[in-house]
Amino acid sequence: MLPASSRSSGGLARELGAQVPGRLVASAKSWLSHAGVDRSAPILPWGAGDDVAKVSPVAASASYLAHVRAAWNARFPDAPLERQEVVLTVPASFDEGARALTLEAARLAQLPALRLLEEPQAACYDWLFRHRATLAAELEATRLILVCDVGGGTTDFTLIRVAVEEGEPRLTRIGVGDHLMLGGDNMDLALAHVVEARLGVAEGKLTAARFSQLLQRCRGAKEQLLGPAARERTTVTLLGAGSRLVGGARSVELARDEVEHLIVDGFLPRGGADQRPARRRAGIVEFGLPYPADPAITRHLAAFLERHAAASREALGADAPEAPELPVPDTVLLNGGVFRSHALSERLQHVLGGWRGQALRLLHNDDPDVAVARGAVAYALVRAGQGPRIGGGAPRSYFLVIEGDGPSRRGVCVLPRGTEEAVEVHLPERSFALKLGQPVQFHLVSSAADTPHQAGDLVDIAGDDFVRLPPIATVIPAAGSGTVDVPVRIVATMTEVGTLDMHCVSIAEPARRWLLAFQLRGDGAAQAETVAALPPRFADAVEAVERVFGSRSHDLSGKEVRQLRGQLDHLLGKRESWDVPLLRALFDVLWERVRRRRRSAEHERLWLNLAGYCLRPGLGYPLDDWRVEQLWTLFGQGIQYVRERQNWSEWWTLWRRAAGGLGAAEQLLVLQAAGEQLEADDAARRARQPLGTRGSLEDLVRLAASLERVEVEHRIEIGEWLIERLQRPAEKHNAWWAVGRIGAREPLYGSAHNVVPADVATRWLDAILALDWKRIEPAAFAAAQIARMTGDRSRDLPAELRDEVARRLAAINAPPSWTAMVREVVVLEEAEKWRAFGEALPPGLQLLDH
Repeated sequence: MLPASSRSSGGLARELGAQVPGRLVASAKSWLSHAGVDRSAPILPWGAGDDVAKVSPVAASASYLAHVRAAWNARFPDAPLERQEVVLTVPASFDEGARALTLEAARLAQLPALRLLEEPQAACYDWLFRHRATLAAELEATRLILVCDVGGGTTDFTLIRVAVEEGEPRLTRIGVGDHLMLGGDNMDLALAHVVEARLGVAEGKLTAARFSQLLQRCRGAKEQLLGPAARERTTVTLLGAGSRLVGGARSVELARDEVEHLIVDGFLPRGGADQRPARRRAGIVEFGLPYPADPAITRHLAAFLERHAAASREALGADAPEAPELPVPDTVLLNGGVFRSHALSERLQHVLGGWRGQALRLLHNDDPDVAVARGAVAYALVRAGQGPRIGGGAPRSYFLVIEGDGPSRRGVCVLPRGTEEAVEVHLPERSFALKLGQPVQFHLVSSAADTPHQAGDLVDIAGDDFVRLPPIATVIPAAGSGTVDVPVRIVATMTEVGTLDMHCVSIAEPARRWLLAFQLRGDGAAQAETVAALPPRFADAVEAVERVFGSRSHDLSGKEVRQLRGQLDHLLGKRESWDVPLLRALFDVLWERVRRRRRSAEHERLWLNLAGYCLRPGLGYPLDDWRVEQLWTLFGQGIQYVRERQNWSEWWTLWRRAAGGLGAAEQLLVLQAAGEQLEADDAARRARQPLGTRGSLEDLVRLAASLERVEVEHRIEIGEWLIERLQRPAEKHNAWWAVGRIGAREPLYGSAHNVVPADVATRWLDAILALDWKRIEPAAFAAAQIARMTGDRSRDLPAELRDEVARRLAAINAPPSWTAMVREVVVLEEAEKWRAFGEALPPGLQLLDH
């Protein structure tokens, strides 16, 4: 974090951000929920220059809280904030990973003890507390409340049932929406794009830093034109850059009518209750954040109401329409600064009234900007018995992913939706055997759908209603030598803080329990989509591996050792068809026999080949981090048969295949080792001496290009060195693949903040454009990778350069998907993922787009 003396927060920071480009950190909560980047890395402001000190999303959130804490303590020195009951509000759609990071930010701000409260509930608590004296009369005709909270970065929907018991209303939350990164920030972006087009800047498209400045100006214009005291017209001025700060300023005039049309019709369009969000191949990315492909909040709202139709019909009772007509709540509470605009609030009420067939009752929110903050205070008072409480318990059901007998994904419910706080949920019929001293890892999914589930229910979790969570894991320390299995059961609890806790509890000694912590590093990089049983002849395959690498020394010839690969193909099917569970099970078998890999050069070569193949790409399946951690212990040992060139080739290939599971520090050590060998080979060539035996240039280059977590300065150095080498006529053309992988706009598993800067990538692309792509085919795909469109202007290359690449690709009849990725934001097809990765990914494993 920056020193306190050089930071500003709140309104002052926003004003300064509109004047000085590239220095404003905004949307920190949205960044906390973005799993496509390392949320603990200093990546903000996104797209800022190297001269700007950056902070992580966690540190940015911590600085907001530290600012509040410092202000409070200055005003109340005898009652410091850290000694008070603190309630911190978060979007209702925050998953467990984002909530855990929020708690970490609070800890960094020296606020270790607090409670989390969902923002829509906080807004409702504010209204309830202000009307607590007349609540029965106020809610007499209400049976179902929709809380629609549209903030700066997220949109949250919540349904609250109102039932009358003993003459008093009882409120229960019955539905919560999924994460929707859509709000006022998106409206500002839409307006900024319109203004940018009218500015007529010479460079065609503003830099990320200057566009950020324009965005702040457009936010002010939106508030002036759509706020309570709306103007008819206003002017947006963008100052010039550098020495032409004033003389280079450009202005655009905006009218209220056109802004209303752009924002109201664009984000709250009229439409029937049967309209759903458009499904496109990829969403919008701006300033590194992945926004929904469809910005229409009303269509997302219709999908939310459909998902909770059963619970809504039950709440509405006799007033509910017959299926399949959509049940619409009878009352609505609007919250968020967006609804300070009369035009926006009127439009949403009009759309909801059209769906219901009559106007909804509006719960008046006199100040949607601060209602959530007031509601947090009201919640604390309600906990002290000074007002009505909203029941409902856990907003989602949680499921433990388990292995089944087929390719379908199934899960067992560990915490049903509606479970109250601090209530432990046991699964008496489900037990697990944990090995002491080794990690255990579980995958979870959640669902906010209103389908009733009970603890222990086994359900199909393949539908869109199920959201994947970060994995949870623990390591049970061993008391002595040897391996002992500990039978345990899973116990889940929704804590009073508002987060999910899961423990492994010993069956024999229930007092012994181990907390399962969410693993947030690398979250979202990859996932295994298929959980399948092992092939029927897997035991025979283990016997074949044992014959070669087992404890008994078999007098096998080199040919017999090499035949193991063919035997495994015969027993398990062709290698290309091996799915992730089978591959990882085979790796575990190989790892148990790792000490016998050195029996001969053939043994070592085969073990390295099979182990790397079975562990690729080093992430995406339970316990992969543990597997790679164990594999890393071999790196310092090196290989036994150092004079065998093929063994070195398999050595480097092993680390390329496992690279996705290595951290930045480990990847740097691998790069240094590969770099030393590349330098030695270069020196030998210049001296016209025989090359060493430690691997081919192609192996080393492919490895270096695959290390996405090393600092970008090192990756630039590799790319520059490669391009210089590739100017030599004798160099193999395949190395252009490595240039494309290093300069790619979209990493395969690394954090998006670590991509090569656009100006460097442009220079590399110029070198590729000078080549004959018909003769040098790898250069064409490298160009497509470097020119790929992400929608993030800090990463994307200039439009005219991407157009040139697209034309060149069409001229050589390149696959249409290559051209598509350059012209628009798309999800890579399997063939392109295979080519970008360097070999086929295991069936059932998908690298997730950032």
